[in-house]
Amino acid sequence: MPAAGAVVLQGWLTSLLAVPTLGHMEVHFSPEKEARLQQVASRSGKEAVQVVEEAVDRMLEYETHFIEAVEEGRASARRGDLLEHDQVVERIEQMLRS
Repeated sequence: MPAAGAVVLQGWLTSLLAVPTLGHMEVHFSPEKEARLQQVASRSGKEAVQVVEEAVDRMLEYETHFIEAVEEGRASARRGDLLEHDQVVERIEQMLRS
């Protein structure tokens, strides 16, 4: 039985990562965070565990993209593909104008 304030995630992380040691997990939240989680779940018509799973999916997608971008940047730097400060400013300004 999970502790109060815990959301139990069974099996989904194991199948996602193929790591047998993560088949059962408890995540503990502060009472305030648990209340917010329950409120979001209730307002969206979902179970709290579904809201947590969707949030973890979004976080993993973001982290994967971030890590890939950092790795790409480091590879560019190793190749010497660097921009001067003025070039970076110009690219940012172009992005903001579009």
